Amino acid sequence: MRVGVPRINAATVAEHHSQRRAALIQAGSDLLASDGLDAVTLGAVGAATGLARTSVYQYFDSTPALVAAIVEDAFPRATEQLEKAVARATTPQGQIDRFVATALDLATDPTHRSLYALSSADLPSHCRARVAELHASQYAPLLRAVAEIGVSDAELTTRLIGGLVQAAAQAIASGSARSRVQARTLALIHSGLAAPE
Repeated sequence: MRVGVPRINAATVAEHHSQRRAALIQAGSDLLASDGLDAVTLGAVGAATGLARTSVYQYFDSTPALVAAIVEDAFPRATEQLEKAVARATTPQGQIDRFVATALDLATDPTHRSLYALSSADLPSHCRARVAELHASQYAPLLRAVAEIGVSDAELTTRLIGGLVQAAAQAIASGSARSRVQARTLALIHSGLAAPE
């Protein structure tokens, strides 16, 4: 019996490998966002991309390795979107507003829901530490804007705003109107920043 050679749909083998790896990461991200961490297995992502589980091992040697790749893929893209959005505003208040709006866009976008799923997932300790590190980097543009306003404890204030943003994202995911949630969130942030310390 003749064994078929896998078809390569790219200009080079390296490009083909890169495309397959990206497809596996995307499938893992989709499973994580829709069904949680337990659904992310090498067999499941293989099935989603049309690869046998044994073929998936050519790209990832374990499920934790796949989850780590999802983390490293998703966070930088989201961070870049937040940085670009904040850079378009000319005042610290405008930067905070753009950060909040963009963070809510990301939280409600199906392709980024996996980031929020990761925050409550039971990850290995090294993955949890990396998620925390990358999550902190996402809040860097917000921290800069808050510090520029002159708040005495900019780091704590940024963490509290982050908590409001996460609660707002959960409210939207639960069915609350996006415009209402965003307006209320920004109103709370504005009044909190204006309050005497």
